[in-house]
Amino acid sequence: MLEFFVLGRLEARSGHGGTTLRGSFQRSLLLTLLVSEGRMVSSEALVQEVWGEALPGGVGNALQAHVSRLRKKLDALEPERTRTRLVGDPHGYQLLLDGATLDAGVFARSVREARAAVPESPHHARDTLRAALRRWRGPALTDVGGVLCRSAAARYDENRIQALELLFDSELALGNHTHILGELREACAGNPLRERFCEQLMLALYRSGRQAEALETYRQLRSRLTEELGIEPSPLLRRTERAILRHDPLLAPPGPGAPVPFVA
Repeated sequence: MLEFFVLGRLEARSGHGGTTLRGSFQRSLLLTLLVSEGRMVSSEALVQEVWGEALPGGVGNALQAHVSRLRKKLDALEPERTRTRLVGDPHGYQLLLDGATLDAGVFARSVREARAAVPESPHHARDTLRAALRRWRGPALTDVGGVLCRSAAARYDENRIQALELLFDSELALGNHTHILGELREACAGNPLRERFCEQLMLALYRSGRQAEALETYRQLRSRLTEELGIEPSPLLRRTERAILRHDPLLAPPGPGAPVPFVA
């Protein structure tokens, strides 16, 4: 089976070996075709992704040459396949993904599966999300490509952040608030204006008996929001702060008879 990897360094692998494209033109070409997820991409769009405004003379021939070299590298990974994956017509090119996998697509499907499982099976959701997040080997699509690749990179990163939010929801539902404090702090530091991470950290701190730190976490985010964006925290985050102040029983960790942490 042929596997493509974009959540980190770009790679293609099969049972016959692997290939890492080092030239920026061919990497941009392959990435653009991959993020298009099997759809035809026009020659004009590929030219913009690969060269931007710095078009070489004879750009059409240059594109064909890069496509030809990329096709040979991909074909070498599947010598038993009778049809090339990289096909073209007068209007553009298409990378056929039948029987192949793209790590970003597998990741997105895992997140959807976990989202459906969170309410009834947080253990399954937690395990699914941790396995999915291990697919990330580094930043995606950071150094090549144009508008299409940048849009895909933003989409992939948003999927990763949502996966983390779901993971923390699952861990909190399992009563693992103390164990994820470090991960939550790291998520908040990396996404300092993301209110959901802040809310989850506040809850985890409160359930760990650290009410003062939970409230300080809220105050720090409120300060950043007002200073950098000129806005107040969301109603949901403000309700969480008020619930912590009054030791709302709804904030108690899961489990029958679980006590609410109290800090005098």
